[in-house]
Order: sequence, then C-alpha cells, then structure tokens
Amino acid sequence: MENIQSTLDKLASQSDSRTSVFDIEILRLQNSSLALSGRLLDESQLETLASHFSNWKLDTSAIQILHKGDLPRMHIATNLTGLYEKPTFSVPLASELYYGTELEILDEQGNWVFVKQNDGYLGWVYRPYLAQGPAAKPTHLVLVTSYGLRAQPERESEIVTRVVSGTGVVVEETRGEWARVAASKTGWMQFVHLRALNEMPASVDEKRKALIEDSSLLIGVPYLWGGTTGHGIDCSGFTRLLHRWIGIEIPRDADMQHSAAKPVEPPFETGDLLFFSENSDTRRITHVGMSLGGWKMIHSSRSRNGVYIDDAREDEAHKDGFVSAGSFLR
Repeated sequence: MENIQSTLDKLASQSDSRTSVFDIEILRLQNSSLALSGRLLDESQLETLASHFSNWKLDTSAIQILHKGDLPRMHIATNLTGLYEKPTFSVPLASELYYGTELEILDEQGNWVFVKQNDGYLGWVYRPYLAQGPAAKPTHLVLVTSYGLRAQPERESEIVTRVVSGTGVVVEETRGEWARVAASKTGWMQFVHLRALNEMPASVDEKRKALIEDSSLLIGVPYLWGGTTGHGIDCSGFTRLLHRWIGIEIPRDADMQHSAAKPVEPPFETGDLLFFSENSDTRRITHVGMSLGGWKMIHSSRSRNGVYIDDAREDEAHKDGFVSAGSFLR
C-alpha cells in the first residue's frame, strides 16, 4: 500500500498543474488487483500510469480522461476575467484572460468550467463570463493600458465599455481618427491606440524599436500577481504582453519563458529577457525582466510595486539572483 501511494505521489509531483492534470487515488486494493480512480489530462498519462503498475491487475475504468475527443469550445465574452486554480473566486488569481480568448472545456463544476487554452495552460473560469464557440477573428490589438469605448466617434460621447491592453478587437469602420471596434461590446476609439495584426513590425530591428516604445506605455502600472494588463501586471505577464504587441506569443510564466527562449549571452540587446531566482536557487526561476540594452531592464517589480526601469547589476537582489538570459527575437 505504501509503495503504491509513494509511486502515485511521485508521479503527481512530476506533473505541472499549470499544463497537466494528475489527480489519482487508490479506489480498491485486493490481492494482486489494483483499482484507481481520479482524473488525468490525456491518454498518454494513462499509459505512463499503467507502466508503473505493470505487475498488478490494474483497473482504470474509474479514471476520467479530460482531454479526449472533440471538446466544446467557448471564448471569453467579458472585457477581462480571471483564471483560477480552483473553481472559486476566493483563491489567488493565477492569470487573466482577455476578451476573445478561446478555450477548450475539459470539465464543469456548478458555474465553473475547467479549461485548456491554446498554449496548453489550464485553470478554472467562471462560466457566465463565456460565450459559445470562437470569437470573431481579430484585426487589431489594443495598444494602450485601458480605453473607454465611446458610443459615438466623439471625445464627449458616453463610454459604453472598456477594453484593456493586448485585447484583440475587430475594426468594423474608420472615421477620421476614430475606429469602430467590436469586442464584448461595440464602440469607438481613437485609431492611434490600435495596432493592425497584418502590420506587425517585420524585421528584428523594427521589433526591438517597438518593444522600447511599447514598454514605456506601461511605466507605473501597478504590480499584480497573475495580472496581464494595464490594470495591474506581474513580471511574466508584462514580458508576454510586450511580445504579444509585436506578434509573438510566448509562454505565460517566467520559468516557462526561460525554458522556451533561445539562450543568449552578454552583451544583451533590447528585447532579451533576463531571468532571476531567489535564494540562489538557480533551478527555480521566479522573475523576468526585459533588457533595454545591456543590464538596463524594464520589469514589473513586486518590490517597487509596478513597472519601472532598473539596472540589474546595481540592485543587489537582481545581481545575486541573475540566472541567465534568453530571447524570442534572435
């Protein structure tokens, strides 16, 4: 019994709950027969599980495979909503999802659904904030921390809703400096605050220039664990948003970005990501900032409560905690 449970515990510890599900328990144990119950993300995990208990007559009929067959798809229908590790608002925010984010529905519990994003990230979302099927394909991204859509193309017109930085919208009409955009609602905004998806910076030099200009728009935005927008943003949400604005989708969290980025060495160039750990634990990436050239970086700092520019070689915490650098541009 102890050996079985220790094996299950080991497999569970090897599973990253952000992108995988391993929730297995012993249902029944009798002589050489072992019955397990619980949830797994996909069939490959079931095969791995079976390989660890090949000496047993294994019954896995009570195990639910979440990612199986054609799953229903929905999209975020509000301006912004939270992603949570459990089906309740009373747990810490894991991330935030923009309007239009497409999701696969893996499981349900009351008013909550367990979802998988296109990048594989998992979590619970409040179902009343979702709509069936995919959203309309966006034409532009919102390039400002937040903007109040107007009922008419006039500065004095009433605000009908707000869109946040990084949201994909559909431009339906332009009128002078104004564009009528469709998101959770339809309204007008000044065209200068949008970037067309078909006019993204093309060359590496253009991307680096855009990263400098775009990052300055977020100076002073407060730090928010799990935040992804100009209302509040964490370190990896910040670097992810900057890349989204230039047409590059990168992983959600700092350690994931570290694993996916191409390693680079000094001297660093604009757009290179600098990765840090705490307590000299170089195996656990806990922070990321973007180089503005060399060790000068812009980042969303918890200690400074917001997005600011620092020199990673002058600040002791960053100097001692630096692990390595990587890039999605090179």
